[in-house]
Amino acid sequence: MSSKTDNNLGHFGEFGGIYVPDTLMTPLLEVAEAYEEARQDPDFQQELSYYLREYVGRPTPLTYCPRLSEACGKARMYLKREDLAHTGSHKINNCIGQGLLAKRMGRKKVMAETGAGQHGVAVATVAALLGMECDVYMGEEDT
Repeated sequence: MSSKTDNNLGHFGEFGGIYVPDTLMTPLLEVAEAYEEARQDPDFQQELSYYLREYVGRPTPLTYCPRLSEACGKARMYLKREDLAHTGSHKINNCIGQGLLAKRMGRKKVMAETGAGQHGVAVATVAALLGMECDVYMGEEDT
């Protein structure tokens, strides 16, 4: 088991940092390196923004809730309508970025675990969009 609690971002103490099996350290470091490169690449950021806007439907609207506002007194209450994003939840926001990063890294297949199913739907949707294979796993107790 490898562990790392200090890096250039700070010291994470006894209960923070990275604790993973040695077999996962190399791929995790590859993802971290690819992310740092992509984060600073204007072309990657432009592509991510395009998909978030044109495919996901961001920014999602705010809906004013007058009755909830009235019940709360002077507060004006709004709902951020992530349910209006493609696939019906916020999950796809992260999956778009991860899918683009995986494709940039030359990966042909993505895998996901899902509980209630929303994450699995989002990962599968992005995989289909990007022409990637996809496996989604769901625990027997989650079905």
